[in-house]
Amino acid sequence: MLCCVLDFSIAKATDVSVIADEDSCVHLSEVVVTGLTGSTRISQIPAPVAVISPEELQLHSSTNIIDAISRQPGMSQITTGGGISKPVIRGLGFNRVLVLSDGIRQEGQQWGDEHGLEVDGESVNSVEIMKGPASLMYGSDAMAGVILLHDAPLMQQGETRQSATAGYQTNNRLFAYSVNTAGNEKGFVWDWRWTQRWAGEYTNPENGRVHNSQFREQALKGMLGLSRQWGRSLLKMSYFHQRPGIIEEPDEEPYQHIRHYKALTDNTIYLGDGVLKAIVGYQHNRRQEYEDGEVGLDFLLHTVNYDVRYVFPFTWKLNVGINGMWQQSKNKGEETLIPAYHLLDAGVFATASQSFGHVHLSGGMRYDHRHVSWERKRNFDALTGSIGAIWNLSNSLDLRLNIARGFRAPNMSELGSDGEHEGTFRYEIGNSDLKPEYSWQGDLGLDFTSEYVSAKLSLFANRITNFIFAEKVVDEAELPQPQEDLPVFRFTQGDALLMGGEATVIFHPIHHLHWENAFSYVSSRQMHQPEESRYLPFTPAPRWMSTLHYDIKGACTWIRNLFAEIEMECNLKQNHVYRLNDTETPSPSYTLFHLAAGTDILHRGRNVVTLNFSVENLFNRAYRNHLSRLREGGIYNMGRNVALKATIHI
Repeated sequence: MLCCVLDFSIAKATDVSVIADEDSCVHLSEVVVTGLTGSTRISQIPAPVAVISPEELQLHSSTNIIDAISRQPGMSQITTGGGISKPVIRGLGFNRVLVLSDGIRQEGQQWGDEHGLEVDGESVNSVEIMKGPASLMYGSDAMAGVILLHDAPLMQQGETRQSATAGYQTNNRLFAYSVNTAGNEKGFVWDWRWTQRWAGEYTNPENGRVHNSQFREQALKGMLGLSRQWGRSLLKMSYFHQRPGIIEEPDEEPYQHIRHYKALTDNTIYLGDGVLKAIVGYQHNRRQEYEDGEVGLDFLLHTVNYDVRYVFPFTWKLNVGINGMWQQSKNKGEETLIPAYHLLDAGVFATASQSFGHVHLSGGMRYDHRHVSWERKRNFDALTGSIGAIWNLSNSLDLRLNIARGFRAPNMSELGSDGEHEGTFRYEIGNSDLKPEYSWQGDLGLDFTSEYVSAKLSLFANRITNFIFAEKVVDEAELPQPQEDLPVFRFTQGDALLMGGEATVIFHPIHHLHWENAFSYVSSRQMHQPEESRYLPFTPAPRWMSTLHYDIKGACTWIRNLFAEIEMECNLKQNHVYRLNDTETPSPSYTLFHLAAGTDILHRGRNVVTLNFSVENLFNRAYRNHLSRLREGGIYNMGRNVALKATIHI
C-alpha cells in the first residue's frame, strides 16, 4: 500500500501539493480533508472519511475512476461489463451516493442501472470518500455518502508541467493515452488534458469473448484562471464522450452514445481571516440508446448548479452556505422511459467545529426544499443535521462517535418510469406516490497507530424509513400490456436497517514492508418482512482484502519509488438476497489474486518516466461478482488482465 501525507487545504495564492514521505505508511494525523467543514485534519473528524492519494490511484489497472477506488474498505461497485461502474458505499448505491467533480454535483442519468459516471479518470488527482449521510453539506442524494474527485493542485509560481501517459491492457485490448499541460505564470494558471480510450470485448474462462462489451471514450478538460494574494478565480470546462456497447442477445449489437458538457466558475476570495467560496456551473448531458441503427431512448438533461459558502474567522470554525440546482429533462427519442420534468432544488446549511484539548466537536444543520414537476407536481422538504466528537485518547489512539440524519427525495425514474429499460432486460413501472427516504445513522470508530502496527475499526448502524427499491411483478393483472415478455419491475418502499463496518490492520515490521488486511461487511434488511423479502437487493458480499507491499530502496541512483505488491481479494458467499419472485439469487464465494509493481526513472535527479505494471485476476478465475448486472444472465466478470502504464514527464 503506497501512502503519503496529503494536504488539500486552501492556502493563499497557491494550493498545497501532495508531499511524499520516505516511509510509505499512513500518517493519519497529518491527512487534511475538505469535504466536511472546510480544511480539517482527519484526526479531528468524527465521521468516517477515506483519502486516496495519487499514488494509490495508479497502483492497479482500471477502466474508470469508480473501478479505481472500489478496493477501498466499505466501497464496492455495480458493474455492467468492463466499462460502466456505479459506486456503492456500505451497501447503498444509485442516487444515494453523491459524486462531486470540480466542486459541484456530477449530474447525468445516474438513476439508471447501466449508466456510468461521465468523468475522465486521468483528470482525477486524488479522492475523498465520506461514508454515511452527508446531506448536511450537499442535500438530497448524499444519504450513503459523498465521493469528492479532486483535480491536481495549482502549480506554484513560475512552474510548468507537461506529461504524456499511455497504457495497454491485454484482456480487452484496451489502449489509452492522455496528454496534459499545466502551469502558473505570474498568477495566471492553466491546466488542460486530452484523453482517449479504445477497448474491445473482454474475455473470461466461461464465456470467452463477451459479445458487444466493447467501448470507446474521449475527454477534454481545461482550466484557466488567476491565483493572487486576494484569492483565485478559475474557469473550468470539460467534454466527455463515451460509446459503450449494450450486452444483450448474441446476434444484437445495441449501443449508447453519452455526451457530457460542463462549464463552471470557481472563486475563492480571502476577506481578512475569512474565506468566501462561490461556484456556479452548467452541465449538459445527452444519452442516446441505439438498436438496429435507430435511436430508441434519447435523454437530454440541462443542469445549473450553485454553491456559495463563507468560513467565518471565529474561534469556532463556522461554515455557512447555500447550494442547490435547477434541472430540465427532455425526451428526444421515439421511446419514452421516464417523463420530461423540471426540478428546482435549494438548501441552506451551517456547520461548526471546535477543539477542547484532546476532544474535537463538530456538527450542523441543514434545510432542503425540492420541487419536481411533470404530469404531477411534488414538493419534498427536510431538516437534517449531524453531531459528532472525536477524543484523542493518546498520541496513538482516537475514539470517534457521530450521529447524522439523512434525506433523499425519490428520483424521476422511481416516480414516473413506464417502459422498457434497454440494457437492464426489464420493464420498469414507477410510483408517483413515493415518499422521501429519511435515515438516522450512528458511527463508532477507533483508530490506533504505532511504529509497527496501525489499525482502524469503523462500525455503523443506518435506519432508513421509506427505503425505495424495485421488486419483480408476477401478478398477471398488474402487468402492462403489451410488454414483450420482459420481466416487469415496480418501484415500492419499506423500512430498512443496514448494519456493518470495516476493520483494517496494517503491519509494518520493517521500515519498507507493509502488510495490510481490510475486512468489509454490511447487512441490509427490510424490517418486518418474511424470509423471502427480508434482505435488500444489491447488497455487496463480505470482503477480505490482504495486501503485501514492499518498497525497494537503493536499487540504483536513477530509480526511485520502486515497489512490488501482491494482493488477495476474498469475496465471501452472499446468501442474504431478495428472493421474492426470484428477483435475486445467491452468489458463491471466490478468491482472486493481483500483482502490481512500479517505479520512477530519474535523469539528473528529476523524474522523467513513471512506470506501473499490474496483473488483475492472476490465475484467470471464473467468477461473478454479486453486484454485476450481468450475473443473472450467466455472464462472468473479466478474466486475467495484464496492464502496463507509462507516464513521461516533460
